[in-house]
Amino acid sequence: MNLKSLANLLGMSKTTVSRALNGYPEVNGHTRERVLKAAKEAGYQANPMARGLAMGRTNVFGILYPPLPSDLGDPMFLDVVGGMSEALESMKRNLIIAPVSPQNELASYVQVVRDRRVDGLVVGRTLVHDERIAFLSRVRFPFVAHGRTRAPGVPYAWFDYDNAAGIRIAVDCLLAHGHRRIAMISAPLELNFACQRSESFLTAMSGAGLAIDPRYLIADTLDRRSGHHAMLQLLACTPRPSAVIVDNHLSGVGAVRALLDSGIELGKEISVIVWGAMNDTLAGANVTTIDQPSPRKAGARMVDMLLALNNGAAPETLQELWQPALLAGVTVGRCAD
Repeated sequence: MNLKSLANLLGMSKTTVSRALNGYPEVNGHTRERVLKAAKEAGYQANPMARGLAMGRTNVFGILYPPLPSDLGDPMFLDVVGGMSEALESMKRNLIIAPVSPQNELASYVQVVRDRRVDGLVVGRTLVHDERIAFLSRVRFPFVAHGRTRAPGVPYAWFDYDNAAGIRIAVDCLLAHGHRRIAMISAPLELNFACQRSESFLTAMSGAGLAIDPRYLIADTLDRRSGHHAMLQLLACTPRPSAVIVDNHLSGVGAVRALLDSGIELGKEISVIVWGAMNDTLAGANVTTIDQPSPRKAGARMVDMLLALNNGAAPETLQELWQPALLAGVTVGRCAD
């Protein structure tokens, strides 16, 4: 039973039946009750796509981004996306993920907004200075940033973890174990989370009265290979660091493997803390981590925020900062020297 058949059954126009089903106030109560009763008896179900188009909605939300080779094997990324998908499916809405080339990313945002292909977007891997967020804010298109950026000039909705607090926790833990030669392996510093974590590391070390050997700061690592290479660089230093913080779990896997492959006894010869869950990776060790709790709930929460934006909520009322926590493993111990 479709809308046309239901209208023919009732002897009404499709417009009247559609308006009655969708609760338009100009349809009188008697007509609405008659239409709803007939629809129930006939087993009629509205086509969500057609209904959405009639209301100027697609019932689709999207993520545009240049994919990394490691994304499909990243359990944290998949959990966040899974949380989004489950939340939308429960409301008969959909999520699309559109891979784009880095050089065409902003143009793809412009096209999606111009053609109104989705009702809202999640902007991932936010940059320190992010043209995507500036553009979406300027045209007032609904979006939630998964991460923050330096102020684009207008309020915007965002969801993030407290990057500065997480690194402070890691540094304090290592200092408490007597470490002073602490290194950091970072993602590319144009990514806002990496910049915030790096700045927090420098501030915490300075606050402890510790100078940092420039060789102990290695950036531009965001996969296993680069994390492995970065750790080998640190092992070649004289003196080498007694402890290392890795600011992302993708690089963390490679960094930990480099230590194990080099015969380093974790937590005794060198201590390691990695930001992000490592239990579903091939790290091969019970790694001490800075944990981002509930990635599936985080994904669902961003969907809630998108729906709130679609219903007229002000972006500045939709800004959430969740707190990370230290999960102890076996890779942190007393400094040996």
